[in-house]
Amino acid sequence: MVRLFVALALPDEVKAQLAALVGGIPGARWVPPENYHLTLRFIGEVESWQAEEVDAALAAIRAPRFDLALAGIGTFEKGGRIQSIHITAERSEALTRLQAKVETALQRVGLEPERRRFAPHVTLARTEKAETHKLIGFVHAHSLFRSPPVPIDNFVLFSSYLGKEAAHYVPEVEYELG
Repeated sequence: MVRLFVALALPDEVKAQLAALVGGIPGARWVPPENYHLTLRFIGEVESWQAEEVDAALAAIRAPRFDLALAGIGTFEKGGRIQSIHITAERSEALTRLQAKVETALQRVGLEPERRRFAPHVTLARTEKAETHKLIGFVHAHSLFRSPPVPIDNFVLFSSYLGKEAAHYVPEVEYELG
């Protein structure tokens, strides 16, 4: 079994900008900069034969290159408690279409549909153990964050290996955008 997800890898300069924001919240588990990405679709654990089908389905996707801009900061909550802090990606028609094509391709090879609505973002921290007032202060302090648009010319199938401190992501296949 291998644990997979499809994502946009971020250029090093964007990772450096995001890394400069983090810190100052006791109890937050910060994502290492090398793990910053924008998930198009989490797949989960699949057998190796399914991974081959996923690869073939993703390789057949045709979509244009586009620019990605990150702007603003947000949180995801569960049960009234902030679970994570993220940087929001500006929605664009090209990003939304690419995600929809990935979703369709994965359903065609037999994966269950994603139940959550696509909310393009880059996770900065998991915050289950952090104090709410510190999280709210961080969000307010960085609410005007904006990165210059960066060209996106591919998307990536990653494997994920869970670790004690952080997951380790390995880019398995890059799929070019045209």
